[in-house]
Amino acid sequence: MAAVCGRALVAAKAARSSFAVDSENFRCVSGSSSGRVGISAAARSGALNTSAPTHRQRKAVVLPRGSREHRLLLSSSFVGHCNHLRVADVASLPSLRCRCHVSVTAMGSGSEGKQALLSLSDKTDLLLLANGLSELGYSLISTGGTASALEKEGLAVRRVEHVTNFPEMLDGRVKTLHPAVHGGILARRGLSSHMSALQDHGIGTIDLVVVNLYPFYSTVTAKEGTSFAQGIENIDIGGPTMIRAAAKNHEDVLVVVDPADYASLLDRLRGNDGGVDISFRRKLAWKAFQHVASYDAAVAEWLWQQTSDGELPPSMTVPMTLHSSLRYGENPHQKAGFYVDKSLTAFTAGGIGTAVQHHGKEMSYNNYLDADAAWNCVCEFVEPTCVVVKHTNPCGVASSTSDLLEAYRMAVRADPVSAFGGIVAFNVPVDEDLARELREFRSPTDGETRMFYEIVVAPSYTEKGLEVLKGKSKALRILEAQPTTRGRRCLHQVAGGWLHQTDDDLRPEDITFTVVTEKAPTAEELEDAKFAWRCVKHVKSNAITIAKGGRMLGMGSGQPNRVKSAVIAIEKAEDEIKGSALASDAFFPFAWGDAVEKACEAGVSVIVQPGGSIRDQDAIDCCNKYGTAMLFTGVRHFRH
Repeated sequence: MAAVCGRALVAAKAARSSFAVDSENFRCVSGSSSGRVGISAAARSGALNTSAPTHRQRKAVVLPRGSREHRLLLSSSFVGHCNHLRVADVASLPSLRCRCHVSVTAMGSGSEGKQALLSLSDKTDLLLLANGLSELGYSLISTGGTASALEKEGLAVRRVEHVTNFPEMLDGRVKTLHPAVHGGILARRGLSSHMSALQDHGIGTIDLVVVNLYPFYSTVTAKEGTSFAQGIENIDIGGPTMIRAAAKNHEDVLVVVDPADYASLLDRLRGNDGGVDISFRRKLAWKAFQHVASYDAAVAEWLWQQTSDGELPPSMTVPMTLHSSLRYGENPHQKAGFYVDKSLTAFTAGGIGTAVQHHGKEMSYNNYLDADAAWNCVCEFVEPTCVVVKHTNPCGVASSTSDLLEAYRMAVRADPVSAFGGIVAFNVPVDEDLARELREFRSPTDGETRMFYEIVVAPSYTEKGLEVLKGKSKALRILEAQPTTRGRRCLHQVAGGWLHQTDDDLRPEDITFTVVTEKAPTAEELEDAKFAWRCVKHVKSNAITIAKGGRMLGMGSGQPNRVKSAVIAIEKAEDEIKGSALASDAFFPFAWGDAVEKACEAGVSVIVQPGGSIRDQDAIDCCNKYGTAMLFTGVRHFRH
């Protein structure tokens, strides 16, 4: 069966005869005899149970049986199915009755007679699309489950095996990989050679391809785990091939891969919103190629994960989807947008990229950077913790197993001036009491001004807690995020390339805190050192943090020399520095008269650092002089 350029071209086999049919005639080619089969008026209107002959006749071409052109090119067309054919008496032969199934497709002007191929794993809004296309005169071709879903709803649909005259095979691996499908998609309507080839082979044009792919993402990232064989079977082959073919021939074939585009497609096919112009076709084609590229990137990433030993891939493609256009970038003159990483590595990684915003103004470029910094820092801690961030640096961090409200207050008090207008993050749900404290807490600087924040982010909120927090400000952005997982990929762009590294996600239990001084820290001092070490990982280098009793007292960040960062941190810690722990993100190049000695003189009880300097012994000797403990970790934590 095929339909070409407004002519119905049909071939069907019944008994030992080959039939071709138009709205006026059936022709039977059998041996050396030929005869006419009549079609009733009802058949011409679409009710194709034919029996009554007609004497009206239209010109037809009868070609030798078995030849390449063994079919009829007829002058009329209609849509329908014929189950019973009656061959009239031919010469002295008796009448022959036979049973067959003939599918007939019409081509016409506008949408009349056009064909749409639907093959969908995600059947969202399938009926909306199918009904709309049917109303516009499209004939529907479909595969497997999509065809069954349409038939269940009473919609006329032609299964793809009736187009190819070839059954699905190899457990469904081969369905649409056939010239009868891809010829109909790829043929350029303006080239007579292409259209003649379709006529010669009885192939009909396909004018719309709507396909989405096997759910590879959800299959290979399922919590219960996926075997290699299951992953392989969820790699779609036929779908991407049809999408690419339709996208290549987008001047003649529309291609849709996203259910969100169905309404717009139908609207334009009805002639609204500028109709189906070339710009619309190209946008759909771009989206189709991008869709397939993202899918293939996920497959390649997964296969690399199955075969590599943790080394970096020699090449990679990172699929990203625009989540939102931002008002501007870091500064008003810079254009910006936020893209969600759709790679498998990020698929279940949690974090700000997949956070839900419950309230407040739209997120800005800087909001995303600050929220990400706050969330990554607070996720370092197991104990209930509050982190306050300003310009991506934690200016306040405090933990408490018994009183989270007090932890919040301590985090703000660490640097109340910087905390004002900052981002607050919690690693535990926000309930009504905590929300009320966030709403009403006064700045420690004057005891009167309510603290102002850009963002609050937490793993969840109670219903009442969310209600109370929304009352703080219409502008306050309230985010709900999932904890970030370990093993994330980190990319940083430089001119002409990208830097790739694994995340700095070491925990205290992953490293050894080695005592290198005469004095060893007490258990309490060791815990303070580990707390300061957790904090310093998230401060811009050169970084120094000072902590005591589960809270950060001060930090120095981003200074070109380490001693200046130490001086800033000591000044912020003020009188509380006595008996505290100091952490450095890298080794101390000098000790005497430098950061180490200044910390000892200020009253720091324990210093934790990576070690590795050629002057490590100077640092140890300095600590021994002042009775300060020093720990080496062997691990550096630069952050640029």
